[in-house]
Amino acid sequence: MIKKKFILYIIFAIIATIANLLTQRLILSNNNSFLTYSIAICSGTLIGLLIKFFLDKRWVFYDKSFGIISQARTFSMYSSMGIFTTIIFWVTETIFWLIWKDEVMREIGALLGLSIGYIVKYKLDLRFVFHK
Repeated sequence: MIKKKFILYIIFAIIATIANLLTQRLILSNNNSFLTYSIAICSGTLIGLLIKFFLDKRWVFYDKSFGIISQARTFSMYSSMGIFTTIIFWVTETIFWLIWKDEVMREIGALLGLSIGYIVKYKLDLRFVFHK
């Protein structure tokens, strides 16, 4: 059961990562100033977070709770667990972008940071957010 959960978690991480990076590409296609870059990583992170939350909640952790209060509480905890992992992602992506000033290397940094972050986040979610 744990293996199935983790495999689904990885698949959903890939889906969220693609959505995140596509959002960033769309925003950065107009220019790549620092302000636009900041907007791009924040927007991409938000899109990825929302997609990942709803997929994980239902298909990985089988959380069938409903209601605004319950959903808000769960989303709040889920988001809180993601603060540290988002920092890992943003720092890694930004370091790659600042060193190479290249979109491909920025995305490689993003993929590396997201991969590390998602592994850490899975353990945090399992222990603190969706524990039964």
